[in-house]
Amino acid sequence: MTKTHSQYVCQQCGRVSPQELGKCPRCGEWNSAVEVLVTSKSRNPSQGASASAMSNSRPLRLTEIEGDPSDRLPLPMAEFGRVLGGGIVPGSVILIGGDPGIGKSTLILQLAAVMAGVPGKVLYVSGEESTHQIKMRALRVVGDKSTIPDDLYLVTETCLETILSHVEATEARLVIIDSIQTTHSAELNSAAGSVSQVRECAARMTSLAKATGIAVFLVGHVTKEGSIAGPRLLEHMVDTVLYLEGDRYHTYRLLRGVKNRFGPTSEVGVFEMGQSGMTEVTNPSKAFLAERFAKAPGSAITVTMEGTRPLLVEVQALVSKSAFGNPRRTPNGVDFNRLLLVTAVLTRHIGLRLSDQDIFVNVVGGLNIQEPAADLAIAAAIVSSVEDKPVTPDMVLLGEIGLSGEMRAASHLTARLREAAKLGFKQAVIPSSAPRERPFLDDLGITRARTLLDALKPSLRPQ
Repeated sequence: MTKTHSQYVCQQCGRVSPQELGKCPRCGEWNSAVEVLVTSKSRNPSQGASASAMSNSRPLRLTEIEGDPSDRLPLPMAEFGRVLGGGIVPGSVILIGGDPGIGKSTLILQLAAVMAGVPGKVLYVSGEESTHQIKMRALRVVGDKSTIPDDLYLVTETCLETILSHVEATEARLVIIDSIQTTHSAELNSAAGSVSQVRECAARMTSLAKATGIAVFLVGHVTKEGSIAGPRLLEHMVDTVLYLEGDRYHTYRLLRGVKNRFGPTSEVGVFEMGQSGMTEVTNPSKAFLAERFAKAPGSAITVTMEGTRPLLVEVQALVSKSAFGNPRRTPNGVDFNRLLLVTAVLTRHIGLRLSDQDIFVNVVGGLNIQEPAADLAIAAAIVSSVEDKPVTPDMVLLGEIGLSGEMRAASHLTARLREAAKLGFKQAVIPSSAPRERPFLDDLGITRARTLLDALKPSLRPQ
């Protein structure tokens, strides 16, 4: 006997409720519940035991299981491979999200072109564009018709069952679904993009990957809050979750890994969007500092860690007399609360009067710095703008600022300083609490500072 009933699923956290709720009790989101029709079939309780008896699975010793961590598909795109941990693991499911127009389809089409023939045939499934539109983009990002590989197959389809039949017919070893929200299963009555459809389609593609060893890439839409649309369960089902970030008005894009079962998380690959698609940026630090005006007041250099990669970035600050009673604090690429903390410490412990000043802080290149190791560079840029004195141009500033005005050490200090020395920087200001046994470079002058005041003295040079 078949029974159908309604239940309500929160699109943000995936919580299931038998009745509609205005506010989700788990995540606190308003109006996030979507009605889902569930069809169930009653069965004999003995069916579960018989199904279990017919299963071929059996427990194995870990030493009996074959497998090598180096069994990865080589990826010619080095920046993409860095984020994945060295290549594509056969049988893995990778979810890629990002804002509309950020370049997800462009990047994934380039991936399909360079991977065609490496593991075998590649099947690109699009549910949003026609084959002619994708061919036009392919000619732009790949080259002329002669450079398009023969092992790259393209189909426009949204029915999951038909997609699975195409995978079997083409014997593809890598499948790309663009996007998972447009795919629907004929076995469900709900519309494409609903919670049940997204979850079912992702589950079926995951089962296909694990059973056959086919690598699957899923492109996902994002919500207004920036998370991948659908329940958070979707991110738990896949092996790797990647986000393509960046300001659409800047050329640089960051491919960030937020989950990876086969490699490090928070790893970042840097690309530049151009007329011919995504171009890898092999030296991001040099690119971010290319247009730097070293002698300008209000500019400081710090080294931020993006995964295991150190990046040199320029932090700019502009302090001006406020024309209103409430002075503005406007950060771009810096956490607002960190800016308020640094401003409060400068006022209390340095004696800088900022209560009637507007403060604007910007990270050049469209990057977004979250770690507190950039506190010292933010403080130095603000003081430099107030006193109209440039920061020493060949100096990098590293350290977290405490509420008492003390300097606290940053992680991966050796890697940060090595990257700074590689680009020609001669001096560095670091907290005095950093371990002294670290093998710092001999040609890099190190200044240790215990307090914020001690750190600012050598960094600001007189005019």
